[in-house]
Amino acid sequence: MLTFDVVIWSIRQRKGRPRPWELRWRVGSESHSKSFTTKTQADGRRSQLMTALQKGQQFDEETGLPEKELAALAMPTWFEHAKAYALMKWPGAAAKHRASIAESLAVVTPVLVTTTKGQPEAKVLRAALYQWAFRAVDGPEGKPISRADAEQPPGPVQEALAWVAQHSMRVNEAAKPEHVRAALTALSRLLNGKQAAENTANRKRMVLSNAFRYAVEERALLDRHPFRVVDWAAPETSDEVDFRFVPGPRLARDLLGAVAAQGTRGEHLETFFGSVYYAATRPGEAVALREKDFILPPETEANAWGEVIVSESHPEVGSGWTNSGKPHDERGLKHRSRGTTRVVPIPPEYVRMVRSHIARFGVAPDGRLFRAVQGGRLSSNEYTETWEEARKAVLSAQEVETELADVPYSLRLAAISLWIKSGMDPAEAAYRAGHSLAVLYRFYAKILKGGSAAANRLVEQGLRAED
Repeated sequence: MLTFDVVIWSIRQRKGRPRPWELRWRVGSESHSKSFTTKTQADGRRSQLMTALQKGQQFDEETGLPEKELAALAMPTWFEHAKAYALMKWPGAAAKHRASIAESLAVVTPVLVTTTKGQPEAKVLRAALYQWAFRAVDGPEGKPISRADAEQPPGPVQEALAWVAQHSMRVNEAAKPEHVRAALTALSRLLNGKQAAENTANRKRMVLSNAFRYAVEERALLDRHPFRVVDWAAPETSDEVDFRFVPGPRLARDLLGAVAAQGTRGEHLETFFGSVYYAATRPGEAVALREKDFILPPETEANAWGEVIVSESHPEVGSGWTNSGKPHDERGLKHRSRGTTRVVPIPPEYVRMVRSHIARFGVAPDGRLFRAVQGGRLSSNEYTETWEEARKAVLSAQEVETELADVPYSLRLAAISLWIKSGMDPAEAAYRAGHSLAVLYRFYAKILKGGSAAANRLVEQGLRAED
């Protein structure tokens, strides 16, 4: 019980004792005392108590401590708070967002410690935090609990978690500007020490910001958000696509041909990669496409365009992060509410490819066009292996070692780049790609700026029209 009824007595000396200088005070009806070796120590503690009383702090009757000291003792460590935050977010978060939260917390938690003495190997500590401390499983009554609390981790993981639990700072200590700056710096770098892309760093910083907001608004551990008083600026980076490594139309077609040349399996996957190129779907969106999603013109109209309705995405994230236990999540479109769709026109070339694919390979029982060898969901491992073989077949040995068309996602970048270069309105390109206009300008600024000369000529023509 907290009270203002506090009396602090003078220091008395009790000779013959190891700690002869005794400080006594009363809080409510409870008496308290503490002995010190020197009178200076006793005076110092008495001064602390007097200052707290003069500043209007209440004292706790049971412990005799001022309320701020009592709160400090009850203050959880950053590690405890981070686990609580991850569990709070788990039920409502998509699988990929759960993994992103765990990844970000696993980066900052080793920074917010009182010492690095005896710190476990970075790789082991990161895995212990990411896979065990900040990953949840179903607990009693269906409520999520930390995997580390529900299962028996391997020995090295146990040791790593015990170390960070012992040396983690208190939340109020972690919120000090110097520690927040160190955490922000860590979030701005990749595992290899290189500067993270702006989008990646911002995503991770948002997790840290929300974790501190949780400490302020819902747990009342802090009086204010520490970001408000931290003087820190993110290192300048660019999310702009490096167009040196984006395939042009001829190379994109050559790569699709090299996919088809890999036998029956390659011929099946050619249309999958075609979706990423001709409709600019994300690979996770292409995996989810069904026959009913395609609106194809009559076969008699050989040069007519069709449409594909993109409504789902099945990004791979790992079975430990999904509610279903599957290695992929099943959700709506990225950054869109569930049920949102986008309709993407597809050129005659891809219309023919889709029609031929369905005629030859049919569809899965649920209507999916693209399947794994055994008929299940197409995995990234499978289509990435095919893509790597296509690159080796088309590119020179020197080019293979570069980032040129290094991942299937490169076809999506190639598609959007082609749309913009062809003069498509940026708002239409953004819609077809499933981007916001702001994101399109951030990633494709060079190409968009490259169209300025053509736009200027059109304006000049308009100005001269009256003449």
